[in-house]
Amino acid sequence: MASSSLYEVLGIPMSANGNEIKAAYRKLARTCHPDVVSINQKEMSANQFMKIHAAYSTLSDPDKRATYDRDLYKRDRPFHSSALRSTTMSAAAAAAAAAATSSSSGFSGYSSGRRSWETDQCW
Repeated sequence: MASSSLYEVLGIPMSANGNEIKAAYRKLARTCHPDVVSINQKEMSANQFMKIHAAYSTLSDPDKRATYDRDLYKRDRPFHSSALRSTTMSAAAAAAAAAATSSSSGFSGYSSGRRSWETDQCW
């Protein structure tokens, strides 16, 4: 179960909305919570409940869920060196275009897209 996704832990599809996530969490919490199970299953139940709670806390927060989904997509997507080459080439082309633009304007000391606290101060 260590390699399973948080969606599998809660038993929901990746397209589940907030209400479905909450309903799945509550259903599992009623059966797996350490206060509900018998004494001889408390330790196993506590570990399972912690996984369920971690899955719920990640998937119920939109920002955490978006980050998790991006990481899950990256992990499941096979690596292709051709994609890396095209990304590297486009980054190099973008850097060359930026250098050409800044040198043709005559002023290369300040870029409107990259402001910093130090350059915004009037001393």
